[in-house]
Amino acid sequence: MGQIMPSHIKAPSRIEAAGDKPKLIDEYVGKVNSGTSSLSIAHMRSPAGWTEPRQRPEFHEYTLVLRGTLRVEHDAGTLDVEAGQAVIAYPGESIRYSTPLADGAEYIAVCLPAFSPDTVHREDS
Repeated sequence: MGQIMPSHIKAPSRIEAAGDKPKLIDEYVGKVNSGTSSLSIAHMRSPAGWTEPRQRPEFHEYTLVLRGTLRVEHDAGTLDVEAGQAVIAYPGESIRYSTPLADGAEYIAVCLPAFSPDTVHREDS
């Protein structure tokens, strides 16, 4: 039997972001960078005023805010998640992420299973 070894991920892959302003997504683990379908881990940096289309994903999304404030709109209201806080979005939940405040936001997103354009189900408007 061969020896199992850890996978060293030396750099992320830059992923194109949805939304109305440029947002940086660096995927470290996931379908694009490591061929991992069970989980994805991405470092996000969103500018002030960024917003993306509402979505109803098939995956859990765990988000840890490192800097700034990430706004999460959902069917029951709105959450402002600040640096040092986290939020969990559940499969089938209608949500929209944005960074409306002057400093934008920097955060880590973990999706289980991995993020996929085929399973995020973004709305057109």
